Amino acid sequence: MHYAVIMAGGAGLRLWPLSRAARPKQLLKLGGQKSLLRQAYERVSALLPPELICVIANQMHIDLIAKELPELPADNLFGEPVGRDTANAVGMAAAILQERDPDAVMGIFTADHVITPIERFTNAVGTALAMAEEHAGALVTMGIRPLGPEVGYGYVKRGQQVTEGVFEVERFTEKPDLEAAKQYVASGDYYWNSGMFAWRTATILEQLQQHLPKSHQGFLEIASAWNTPGRTAKLEAVYPQLEKISIDFAVLEHAPRVLVVEMDCDWMDVGSWTGLEPVMGADHDENVLAALRTVNLNSHGNVLVSEDQHLIATMGIKDLVIVHSPEATLVCHKDEAQNLKELVAKVQNRHGQEYL
Repeated sequence: MHYAVIMAGGAGLRLWPLSRAARPKQLLKLGGQKSLLRQAYERVSALLPPELICVIANQMHIDLIAKELPELPADNLFGEPVGRDTANAVGMAAAILQERDPDAVMGIFTADHVITPIERFTNAVGTALAMAEEHAGALVTMGIRPLGPEVGYGYVKRGQQVTEGVFEVERFTEKPDLEAAKQYVASGDYYWNSGMFAWRTATILEQLQQHLPKSHQGFLEIASAWNTPGRTAKLEAVYPQLEKISIDFAVLEHAPRVLVVEMDCDWMDVGSWTGLEPVMGADHDENVLAALRTVNLNSHGNVLVSEDQHLIATMGIKDLVIVHSPEATLVCHKDEAQNLKELVAKVQNRHGQEYL
C-alpha cells in the first residue's frame, strides 16, 4: 500500500512575528489564503485517500493540525515531543507504518512549499512511488529543474537514465556558492533537492539501521509502544535522546542506490517574507499585499502582511517589509529579511519566550 507522510515540524523563524512557537508558518493563512499545510494535504489527497495520509509534527501543534485537516484519522497524526530534524521524523513515521503494513511504500512531503500545477506534481509523485515499489532497494528523491543559480538550495546531480524522467543519482551537493550553482544550472544535469522522497518503509529502516543504529533502535521501541498506554512515556524517554540530523546527511548521501524523479513543477519555498512575491504576486506599484486591508500612497516594492482586519497604511516608503501580528510588529528593509533569525535571537535574549 502507498502512504503519504507530510512533515510539518519546522519552526519558520524567518516568518516571525506571525510564525511563532505555538503556531508555525505551515499553519498561517497569509492574505486570506489556505494554509501551507492545507495546500500540502490537498496536493497529496489528489492521489491518496485520507486514511493513507499522515502528518508528523511537534506534539504541541497536533490539536491545531487536527482542526486544519479534519479529514485525517486521529491515528494518522504523529506528535514529536521535540524536533530532532528530518531523519528522526522520517524514521519514526516509517517504523509506525511498518508496524501497520510490512509492505508499505511511503512518500515524504514538505508542508512549507507552494507547488503548481497539481497535475504535474501528482504525475511525478505517482512515478516516484512506483519506482520505490519496483526498485525495492532504492531510495527515490524528487528533483526540481532549477530556474536559476539559487545558492540557498541543495542540488542533485543525475546520472544514467533509468526510464523516462527517472535517473540514477550521481551525487548530492548542499548549498553551493554562486559560481558552482551557475555551472550546475548550465550543465542541465542538476536538480534542486525538493526534500520530497519515496521508498519502502523496510528499505529506509534498513538504511537507518546501518547509518543511525542507535536511532533505529529508538524508532522500533517507539513503534512497538505506539498503540499502548505507554506510548507517551516511551516517546518522551527515547525521542529527545536521538541524534539530531537530516535525512539527507544521515542516509541519502551514503545510500548505495538513489534514484531521482524529475518534478516539472513551479516550486516555491516560502522561507522568508521576501519569498512571498512569486507566490502572491505584486500590485502595479510592485507591493506584495499579504494583508486583508491596506492603503498605500507613493509606496513601492514593499511587502505588507497581516492576518486580521488590522489596516496597514503606508506613505512614501520603498522596499520595506511590514508584518503586523497582535503581539509584535516587524519593520525592516527587504535586504535585511534573510537576517531575521538574528533579530529573533535578540528578541529572545531581551524578552525571553514572550514574543516567540
